[in-house]
Amino acid sequence: MLFKLQIFAMFWGAYGYQLIPRIEECGLTCSQGFHCRTQSSSGILSSFCHPAPASLSPTTLRSMKLWTAMKCGRQRQCSLLLSVKATLHLEENIRGIEICYLSMETQNSQCVKVKISKDINVKSAVRKVKVQFNCYEVSAGQHLHVTMRTIPNYCGVKKNQEYYVEDCRNSDVEENIPGCFVSGIRIVYDVDRARKTILVDISEAVESTDYYVRLCHQWFLCEDAGPVALVQGKDLMKPVSLQYTQLLPCLCIEAWPAIPDAQRTQLCPFKNDTKALWDNIIYNPNTKTLEWEAACPVHVTVTLCQLMKTNDQCVDLENTANIAAEKVKYSRVDAQPNLCMKFATKHGSWVRCPFARGNPQAWEMNLAVMDNRIEVSFMSQAAEAEFSVHVCNKTEASLCNSTGIHQPISVAGLSSTYVNISGKTCGSDICIQGRRTDVDYSIPSHICDLPCISATQSQERDENSLSILSLIALLVLTVTMMGLLGHKLLSVFHKESHKEKSTAQTKMQSMKSTCSLHL
Repeated sequence: MLFKLQIFAMFWGAYGYQLIPRIEECGLTCSQGFHCRTQSSSGILSSFCHPAPASLSPTTLRSMKLWTAMKCGRQRQCSLLLSVKATLHLEENIRGIEICYLSMETQNSQCVKVKISKDINVKSAVRKVKVQFNCYEVSAGQHLHVTMRTIPNYCGVKKNQEYYVEDCRNSDVEENIPGCFVSGIRIVYDVDRARKTILVDISEAVESTDYYVRLCHQWFLCEDAGPVALVQGKDLMKPVSLQYTQLLPCLCIEAWPAIPDAQRTQLCPFKNDTKALWDNIIYNPNTKTLEWEAACPVHVTVTLCQLMKTNDQCVDLENTANIAAEKVKYSRVDAQPNLCMKFATKHGSWVRCPFARGNPQAWEMNLAVMDNRIEVSFMSQAAEAEFSVHVCNKTEASLCNSTGIHQPISVAGLSSTYVNISGKTCGSDICIQGRRTDVDYSIPSHICDLPCISATQSQERDENSLSILSLIALLVLTVTMMGLLGHKLLSVFHKESHKEKSTAQTKMQSMKSTCSLHL
């Protein structure tokens, strides 16, 4: 029970409302009867030590106690100091102690030497000395490693202790240390979309205090989304320009005082702009892998769907739903323009079709009606592809129940492959369904409203063809007979013309002869 109370006390002291002891001035004090004075040190504690004399007790350094003190110049303008209280047994070989502070965050160290001398009026038997030094300034939340050694530095005679300075979660620190006054910070921003920059102004900040400003992506922690900018206290009126890559709902602006573990003011102005999350879709044509990765943490259900041409609805494909927070991956996906990804959250749903633009049709199915059969052909962009052909009854816009007729075929490259289906397969609700079978996710192609080719229609077509042929034959015969008749008439005409010409010539000769006799 006592252990639990101690743990609670430590927790409440660090994060609750425990008052930090106040001091008016920092300084060095010694037990009565002793004189102490400080001496500057190099700042680096020597690693070399001297063998301890046999008369030196290993308990010469009895104890070392650490705590935080607060020094205030005016209201709410205070600083934190580390107080060290050391108890030692002063031996004739001991001239004092050296205290070193090492910051675990920066690895910077600082040391101070305390020389101790005994008052001549003090009895020689009094050797216990208490030394208190509280002039080492620390920051809220700082992690320190404190070491105390003897002067001279005797091997094996030292005290080590780690110490955590109260951070801004302590109410007394939060209310009195300027670096923790972040509740009053106001972040004002302006987005320059052309240059992809965000201009940030910090207002209502503490004067003469430096601040850090950054962009970050809010996951479990807010991860850096660019360099951290330092705004000096004298430049608080100047805006800071931060470069961004993409405006995402988890992109936040953070500002905080330039002290360790200071509380931060955070603004996430784009948290409702989720449209950009759904564009990060990548397709690998070699592995046929379709992948989406979230740029921000989001609870979303992802499905593959078929975009319908009639009403622009995207109908979910069976067994493709994935509830994801970061990443979704589909293997062996057929790249078809109407194969899309649907993203659904509690705020709505969005559809992205990665193959709709800039990608050729992966494959085509064509249909031709022959004499007494239907010829189905496939042409594919893939080097090799496998398809199946079904005859099905159309029930809904996206559903077609197979009638059991199934024919698998293979296509190599851009060449076409044909399959014949009986012409008796026809009707407004009957469709030819073609589907690629060498992938896991594909959308079938349908050709419906097949024309019926019955025996009666075939006979009528034959009779019509015979009538047309007979008509053509009669027409040819008529033309031939007319040609022969014309030729006969032409011959008779030529004969009559020749006879008349001969008679005329005979008469002319007779007339010439008669005229000659008279002369």
